[in-house]
Amino acid sequence: MSATAASYARTTTKQQEPGRFWHTFCDMHTVTRNQKFLVTRAEGVWLWDESGDRYLDGTASLWYCNVGHGRREIADAVHAQMTRLDAYTVYGDFANGPALELGERLAAHAPVIDPRVILTCGGGESIDTAAKLARRYWGVNGQAEKTHLISRAGGYHGLHGFGSSIIGMERFRVGFGPLIEDVSVVPHDSVEALEAEILRVGPERVAAFFAEPVIGAGGVYPPPGPDYFRRVAEVCRRHGVLFIVDSVICGFARMGNWFGIERYGVRPDMIVFAKGVSSGYLPLGGVIVSGEIAEPFWDRPGNPFLHGTTYAGHPACCAAAMANLDILEREDLFTVALEIEAQLDAAVRQLADHPMVAEVRAGTGVMAAVELSAETLDERGITTAEVFAEARSRGVILRAVPRALLISPPLIITWEQIDHLVSTLRSALDAVSAAHNGAQPGTAGVAGG
Repeated sequence: MSATAASYARTTTKQQEPGRFWHTFCDMHTVTRNQKFLVTRAEGVWLWDESGDRYLDGTASLWYCNVGHGRREIADAVHAQMTRLDAYTVYGDFANGPALELGERLAAHAPVIDPRVILTCGGGESIDTAAKLARRYWGVNGQAEKTHLISRAGGYHGLHGFGSSIIGMERFRVGFGPLIEDVSVVPHDSVEALEAEILRVGPERVAAFFAEPVIGAGGVYPPPGPDYFRRVAEVCRRHGVLFIVDSVICGFARMGNWFGIERYGVRPDMIVFAKGVSSGYLPLGGVIVSGEIAEPFWDRPGNPFLHGTTYAGHPACCAAAMANLDILEREDLFTVALEIEAQLDAAVRQLADHPMVAEVRAGTGVMAAVELSAETLDERGITTAEVFAEARSRGVILRAVPRALLISPPLIITWEQIDHLVSTLRSALDAVSAAHNGAQPGTAGVAGG
């Protein structure tokens, strides 16, 4: 058995039948032949499996459980809403109270001039909404040729139609045939490259530029300098290109503010959000649109934006989001997140001296990346999946991407829990290295309780 297979076997409980459920982002051939990792309950920063073993959730699930697991008040808010109005469409002139209230609350905090709020069911839908709105905005203003969309290398924008097309990671575009045309990707750290691409395509053809405040799933890359986004906004404004910020990961206190981009003092044309808006208790996302972009659709007759989703503005999802926002504000998790940001930065940088580690990226938001060295990955053949599995066997859940381990815990994590997370990751690195050296790795058990 390989080191990876052995480590995965240690992190799971009893053998299960393959079943019919198709997991996301995985090799189902492997999943159906190995044991599944069945999560049965969660509380705070902790998860439990079916054997009662406990694990530290070092990724807030998929970047979204900002207020932590098991918040009874969110469940109560959803229950109360569903006993009044379970669900109804917001197509046409239909509305519901929670959707209207949530729109007002989000608009009140958005760094967008005269904001309007479109609700969706998640980040991928929101990216598609923003991309279509950008193209349609130029069309109704007599510039239908402005359809080109630019994004950054390493950027992740979901995997719907437009998201799959503008994503800055080639592996997610392969094998699906032709995707949406009129898109291009520029380096994530160069304003000059962005302007050069706009000029190459022609400003008269470029509709919008998409960027995350911090590139998240692509490896936790903060902007190259404090003035990067200010300069980006100036380039977009100078050439008549809409600036769309993807705050799906960075929003709702993960960067110590509402949408992440406030840290850089710019006002984009649109903000895409999801994940932390409801802490994942129910699916919700949306787009905050400036009044200037909304104007032709709101103030001119005969220009409907013919786009929407079945469950947009779902009252129970909106109730969950508002209860979640109440927690963020009541517990001031915005300030808490800045404290955790510094603590996580200090802790994770202790791994920079590990022989398997090439770089540690942290200190901008409650997120970090521990990138493995080329020698580790390419010469020794160690994979991040092995380190992930070893850490999980020791009671800590991280996120493995091709060259790094990512960390993005709930915003209620304590200093002691951060220290436990980082020390466990160090032990996992040591164990995987020892296994590849032919030595006996340390005991790999899960935390009890």
